[in-house]
Amino acid sequence: MLPGPLDLSGRPLSLRAWLAIPILFTAAVLGLVAVLRVLIDAQWQATLSSALCGAAAAVTALIDVHPAHWPNCRRRCLRIAYPTAIFVAGLLLGGPAIPTWAAIAVGLPALVTLVILCRQADADDDERELSRQP
Repeated sequence: MLPGPLDLSGRPLSLRAWLAIPILFTAAVLGLVAVLRVLIDAQWQATLSSALCGAAAAVTALIDVHPAHWPNCRRRCLRIAYPTAIFVAGLLLGGPAIPTWAAIAVGLPALVTLVILCRQADADDDERELSRQP
């Protein structure tokens, strides 16, 4: 299967991993902001902003998803509707402050999960390349 038109990585993700990307991305950014707040003893609070949800939607839109046995039109609709829903949710719900301890407790495991997903995608890509070689 060829990568999608906006895919920057060339590796489609599974549907479950792709659906988790904006949530993991948002949680990881909030966790990093909260850790930075603690490290520099800042007065700001980690906030679930509209801009953060927009960035999560953009990251999701740029990654290809490959649900097994789905027609291309259904996959395209999913690739448009899900990031759009994340963006709209950010516009509607954006602004609440997240307690620092909660942002760190959720954000750092989310960051680790994102790194693991990226490493698995790299390993899958390496296996595909090796299987293509004669």
